This record gives sequence, structure tokens and C-alpha cells, in this order.
Amino acid sequence: MFKLRGVPLITVDASDLFLGRLAGISDPARKRKIIGETFIEVFDVKAKKHNGIEFLAQRILYTDVIESVSVKGPSKTIKSHHNVGGLPDWMTFELIEPLREIFKDEVRLLGAELGLPTKMLARHPFPGPGLAIRIMGSVNDDDLEILRKADVVMLDVLHSTGYYEKTWQAFTVLLNVKSVGVMGDNRTYDNTICVRIVNATDGMTATFAYIPHDILETISRRIINEVDGINRVVYDISSKPPATIEWE
Repeated sequence: MFKLRGVPLITVDASDLFLGRLAGISDPARKRKIIGETFIEVFDVKAKKHNGIEFLAQRILYTDVIESVSVKGPSKTIKSHHNVGGLPDWMTFELIEPLREIFKDEVRLLGAELGLPTKMLARHPFPGPGLAIRIMGSVNDDDLEILRKADVVMLDVLHSTGYYEKTWQAFTVLLNVKSVGVMGDNRTYDNTICVRIVNATDGMTATFAYIPHDILETISRRIINEVDGINRVVYDISSKPPATIEWE
């Protein structure tokens, strides 16, 4: 347990449990549901070890609700969100979702009114299911490490050039697609990283960001040189719709 601004925080390392349940699972909807169910189980076990825990607060936005459930009429769902739809019957917590009916841009305006720091408000969205939905196919520890390293490189370049603040969301995707390459005098057959950078207002629609070619070149060169197992980098120029922002 540690404290953040006086608030005690309890952390749990359940990575082995999550990875065990995700082993061999490649369907995006199943991955999301497994992550959601496992999160609830881990939370419940930990919470029962402490007295007085009665509430579960979740950061659900209206975008998540619209894309995950049929809000009005027989509209089709776009994705299975990991924590939309309430809690299972066996849980006794009271669910608190104060942001459920507002969009991301409205959340930032609310945060500004509350005096939250700009750095916090300008932070890019991060998916609740984590990096598992940024790995095409099944998830394992080695692929997660590759993806983390590629993401760190890309974000470092964006921060250093000022483009992190100019874009709405940026991340990398491990495609699990291998191709032939040449590094030095050696032939390689390694994986491909996709860079996804978009601009949006509320997340319901988005356009790919027009990043200068020299910045994209720096991102590509550094990822290939600094991340073992990657020999090709591609840039996603799809808008939403028809594509979603996340790949899964």
C-alpha cells in the first residue's frame, strides 16, 4: 500500500492470472470480457480483506456506453467494453459512475472547472482493457514487452517535438505480422509495429493525425533500432468511421 496525495492506494499484481486466462484467446470480444470478469474477481477478493469498502467507482464515459450497449432502440453494438453493463449479481458493492453520461471533451472541461492540472487533463486516453487489445491475436508476456518498448519510443518522440499536446490519442499496435528485412549484413524475419495517432473531440469520430514525415521517420527509425524483434513500422491513416480508434 502507498499514498497518492494522502489517499491510500492498494495495488495488486495479477498479471499471471490475466495472462493465463488470455492464453490462446484471439477474439477481441472474448479478450475484453475475460479482462473485465477477471478484474471484478481480483477486486472483490482484495476488497474483502478490508473493512468498510462499499463502493466501486468506474470511469465509464458516454462513448463507451453508446458503443457497448443499445441505448435507444435496436442499434447494434460496436464493441464489448470491459466494464459496461453493471456488476454481477453476486457482488454487493454499490456502483458509482459519475462520468457515464458525458463525453471526453466534457470531462476535460469539468476537470478544468475543478482545478485539475493541465498535464492531467491533456493526457491521452488509455483503454480499460490495457495493452491486450493492442496486440493482434493472443497475448503473451514477450509481446507485451515489445509493445511497451515501442510505445515508450513513440511517445518520447511526440513529447520532444510537441506533437503529444497537438494530438488526441497516440499509441502503437503489435500486428503479429512478420516480414523480411535487412539489418546490417543479416536477413531478418521480424514483427511489424503500427503507429496510430488520431485527432478527435469526443472519440465518437476521429481523423488520423497529419504528422510531419520527419517525425514519423524518427519514430520508425528509433523503434526498429531500439526494440528487438521489430523490423518494420507502418502508419495507420484510417479515420473513424469506418475504422475504430483502437484496433480491437
